Amino acid sequence: MRRLLPLPAWTASLTWKAACFIVIMCCSLAAVLGALVHVEVTRQTVHTAREKALAKLTDAARAYEAGDPLPHGTALDPAGMPRSLRALAVSGQRGTVVTELNGTPVMWAAGPADGRALATTVDYTQSARTISGLDNAIIGSSVLAIGLTLLVGAVAVTRVTRRLHLAASVARRISQGDLDARVDDPRTRDPRRHQDEVATVSGALDTMASTLQAKLTSEQRFTADVAHELRTPLTGLTAAAELLPEGRPTEMVRERVRTMRQLTEDLLEISRLDSGAERVEKDLHRLAPLAERVVRAAGTPTEFTVVRDAYVETDRRRLERVLGNLVANAHKHGRAPVALTVDGLTVSVRDHGEGYPDYLVAHGPQRFRTEAGSGGKGHGLGLTIALGQAGAIGARLEFRNAEGGGALAVLSLPAPPPEDTPPLPGSDHS
Repeated sequence: MRRLLPLPAWTASLTWKAACFIVIMCCSLAAVLGALVHVEVTRQTVHTAREKALAKLTDAARAYEAGDPLPHGTALDPAGMPRSLRALAVSGQRGTVVTELNGTPVMWAAGPADGRALATTVDYTQSARTISGLDNAIIGSSVLAIGLTLLVGAVAVTRVTRRLHLAASVARRISQGDLDARVDDPRTRDPRRHQDEVATVSGALDTMASTLQAKLTSEQRFTADVAHELRTPLTGLTAAAELLPEGRPTEMVRERVRTMRQLTEDLLEISRLDSGAERVEKDLHRLAPLAERVVRAAGTPTEFTVVRDAYVETDRRRLERVLGNLVANAHKHGRAPVALTVDGLTVSVRDHGEGYPDYLVAHGPQRFRTEAGSGGKGHGLGLTIALGQAGAIGARLEFRNAEGGGALAVLSLPAPPPEDTPPLPGSDHS
C-alpha cells in the first residue's frame, strides 16, 4: 500500500484552512447561482426564438395553403434540415430545434405539408451571443467576488491568528520561567467592551500568569525566610556540638547537624535559582579534567571514562555542583557500580539500581517528593538543584532509565564559539 506524502507544515495553519473554506464556499455559491441564472436566461432566450420561428412557420403554412409564394427562408424539405425534425414534421407534428447551418446558429421550425415537411429558419446568432456573454459575465464576476471575499477573509482571519500567535508566544515564555510575560489584549482592559473568544483566552492566560507568579513569589519568599531563619540557630547548634565530649552520641548529633546545615544551604540555593538572582561566571574549561575532579571529590568508588574530551565555556562551580549532585544521588538512591562518562559535550551518570520513578522521568524532579512504595525514600533537593544549575549555565539535563536497568542522567552542554576553542592536547583516558 502506497503511503501518502505528508502535507507541508503551513497547510496546518488556521489562515490556510480558513482560506480554503472561503474559496470552497464561494466557488460553490457562485456555481449554484451561475447555473440558476444561466438556465433561466437560456430558457427565456430559447423560448423567445422558438415563438418567433413558430410564428414565421404559421405564416408560411397559410401562404402554402393559399398557393402564395413562400416567405424568404421557408421551403419544403430544405437541404440541411435535421433528420429528427423532418421525421417529426412528416408524422404530422410541429417542432423546433437549434443547429448550425453553414457555420451560423439557427432556430429551425417545421410542420406537416401534404406528407412533406414545411420548414423555416430564424437567425439564432444574437441569442447565442447573449447566452455566451452572460456565461462570461457570470465567470468574471464570480472570480472577482471570490478574490475580494478571499482578500477580506484573509485579513480578518490574519488579525485573529496574529492574536492567537501572541497568546501562544506568551504561554511559551511563561512555561520557560518568564512570569512577567502578559498578552495584555486591549479588549480586556475595558469591561464595557464585548470580548471575543480570543480576548477571553488572553484574559484567562494573563490571570493565570498573575496567580502563578504570586504563588511562586510567595513560595520563594517562604523558602528563603525559612532558610535564613534556620541558619542562626544551626550555627549555634554546630558550635555547641563541637563542645560535646567525643563518643557515638556526639557523632550522631554532629551528623544530624551537618545534614540540617546542608539542607538549609540547599534551600537557600533553590531560592536563589527560583528568583533568578544567580550570576553565571563563564570561562573556558576542559570537560574531562573537571569531571574527574568531581569524581575524586565525591569520595565514593565511581567508574570514570572519557570517550572524547572537549572544551566547554561554562561556570565551573555550577557545573561541578551539577555533576556532584548527580553522582551523590546515584550512590545514595541507586546501586553500584556508578559510572560517569564524558563523551564530547555530553556527560552521563549511571547507576545499576531500580531506576528513576516514572513521575521523575516524565516531569523532572520534584522537591521532597516520595514515591509510593519506596519506604519513604525520596530524592530530596539534589536533583532539583542539579536541574536548576544546569539551566543556569545553558545546559540540558535529562533523566532516563537505562537499558538493562538503572538510572541514567544525561547532561548536554552548549558548544563554545569555535574561534575561542584552542586545540585539545593528547586525549586522556581513565
